[in-house]
Amino acid sequence: MQAEYKLSLPPLDPQNAGPLARLRLEDASAKLGFIPNMYSVMANSPGLLDTYIHGYSRFREISGFSPAEQEVVLLAISRENGCTYCVAAHSFIADKMTGVPESVTDAIRNGVPISDPKLSALHDFARTLVVKRGLPGKADVEAFLAAGHGERQILEIVLAIAVKTLSNYANHLFHTPTDAAFEGRAWSD
Repeated sequence: MQAEYKLSLPPLDPQNAGPLARLRLEDASAKLGFIPNMYSVMANSPGLLDTYIHGYSRFREISGFSPAEQEVVLLAISRENGCTYCVAAHSFIADKMTGVPESVTDAIRNGVPISDPKLSALHDFARTLVVKRGLPGKADVEAFLAAGHGERQILEIVLAIAVKTLSNYANHLFHTPTDAAFEGRAWSD
């Protein structure tokens, strides 16, 4: 999904970015081996890029979700928001780095039920929080808790929604092209 209006701000690199954005871009390059297109466009707002990277790392490091569960949450949010860039990127991460079964990733991408009950409940609740704008019904919460998740995890999903909203919306506005590394998992809504 892309916004009708496309921002004309150019992608930035460490040589033409401001000090904070330069630091974040250099860190990404050192950690990932490349600078994702999303980071290059988000660097036009150093606060946006910094907040995204900080929140994303907090979700990854201390959410209490396993890497596979994290990916399910991030994919569910990105798909619900129609972010072609993030669905491709998180599909690649799911396939190559976090051990999500490809059948689960494909189910999320295609909007079909997930066979694993606990991952299904996680996906459904993350999606529900997005669709209902943080106002889940009692039955929504009870189903999530009955699947073995806890109340704290609800707040961790809120963190993931905040982080993905930053990246998904920026990608909509920039029409961010999918990086070559993620092309094998390109997606359109």
